[in-house]
Amino acid sequence: MKKILLGLFAFLSVQSASAQTLEKMQWFNEPEQWEIKDNTLSMFVTPQSDYWRISHYGFTVDDAPFYYSTYGGEFEVKVKITGDYQARFDQAGLMLRIDHENYIKTGIEFVDGKFNLSTVVTHKTSDWSVIALDKPVPYIWIKAVRRLDAVEIFYSFDDKNYTMMRNAWLQDNTPVMVGVMGASPDGKGFNAKFEHFKVTHLPDLRRLEWLKKNQEAQ
Repeated sequence: MKKILLGLFAFLSVQSASAQTLEKMQWFNEPEQWEIKDNTLSMFVTPQSDYWRISHYGFTVDDAPFYYSTYGGEFEVKVKITGDYQARFDQAGLMLRIDHENYIKTGIEFVDGKFNLSTVVTHKTSDWSVIALDKPVPYIWIKAVRRLDAVEIFYSFDDKNYTMMRNAWLQDNTPVMVGVMGASPDGKGFNAKFEHFKVTHLPDLRRLEWLKKNQEAQ
């Protein structure tokens, strides 16, 4: 039994999923123009579209393009994002979404002529946090790690060195729609590109702890 538990523990520790096949994903609010080529999704972000609920502005919108698959359990997701941002609040990034009242969107957002690392966390009402960049960037990598009831969000300029930008609550033991999104709340839309999108399965932390304790008990 001890050998079986050790083997299972080792298997779970290294088990991961290969890069998500973009063609197998699906749209929520499909944009008029988009294509997939060489495992890259390009789209023209729908004008006057966004995700936001109630707080500060007093309105709710849920109509921006979101391309996703559904995952349970714990995972890491990352993507390289490039955008031809034009108007205030033009944005592109990752989204983790349970339903219209519970979601996280995070990426890069163009505000008052500057690039910002942006995260909106929504649980019935939305909040917004930003990190201003001191200069324009040609692209950005965004990574989100879901562990138990928390999502850690990171950014990188090279896919090697990642810096954490937010830790947010998200209900655990609940399926999550995971994918890429773009929004242009004030603008006429813009071109966005998403490369190297990948979701990697992470073994459940509670189960790993159970295996470890039972392994030591043998």
